[in-house]
Amino acid sequence: MKKVSLVLLSTILLSACVSKKKYVALEHENGEIKSALTKTQFEKEELETKFAKIEARVEAYNTKINTLTAENDVKMETVGDVAVISNETKKHMRNTLTKVDQNKLRQASTLKDSMNLAVSYNLQKSLDNSTLNEDDDIAIDIDETVVMISISDKLLFNTASYRISSKANSILQKLANVINSEPSIEVMVEGHTDSRSISTDKIADNWDLSVLRATSVVRALQNKYNVAPEKLIASGRSSYLPVAGNDTKEDRSKNRRTRIVILPNINKFFALMASNE
Repeated sequence: MKKVSLVLLSTILLSACVSKKKYVALEHENGEIKSALTKTQFEKEELETKFAKIEARVEAYNTKINTLTAENDVKMETVGDVAVISNETKKHMRNTLTKVDQNKLRQASTLKDSMNLAVSYNLQKSLDNSTLNEDDDIAIDIDETVVMISISDKLLFNTASYRISSKANSILQKLANVINSEPSIEVMVEGHTDSRSISTDKIADNWDLSVLRATSVVRALQNKYNVAPEKLIASGRSSYLPVAGNDTKEDRSKNRRTRIVILPNINKFFALMASNE
């Protein structure tokens, strides 16, 4: 009987020992799980912080890209020694080039050539709409990005005078219509004489006469035909830029002229052209 009791007690004690080991093992396992969970939460928070920083950087890059794209539209580019144009202007220019003579376009090898073609096309269109027709006393030439209208002095002035004659009304009105139709252009009025010298109480020499004739045209355009004065430039070239010899009456007549040089602001010009399409 005593033996049986000892065996039973040993069994109970052994059983209790095994349960305690399992408990300790489970507790240890639970601790490891909690530790792993804490580590995982920490790593999650760390990843979330990194992700937030990445998102912020992406947003900053997108903002920069959008800004650069906007700036790129107005980025200025030098075209030879002629002008400075923006990318937005080039877009309008390419649109204009679809309308010009394609044979001429094929001969354009540079951006400057293309720009000249586009500006020439639009300015010529403006002149065609103005009824400013050419005859023997009016010559219209387009040289690169400027339009030059040469008007014989007999249409504007009396001989050796700088006062505008009544015959000039029609041509100056047509000229003013062209200038006023394009807010983007400036106009330089150049006076030219023949080589014969002149000296009077009011006119010192050919320099004086050429400048006085230019200022007379400028004043008429401003005061009589409502051309904005800030668009006008008066200059005189005397007899030093002849288009013919000075040995015959006919050639001297060709040299006595007023040249109107239309100078477009390229960026504003194409912006206006686009707004009118």
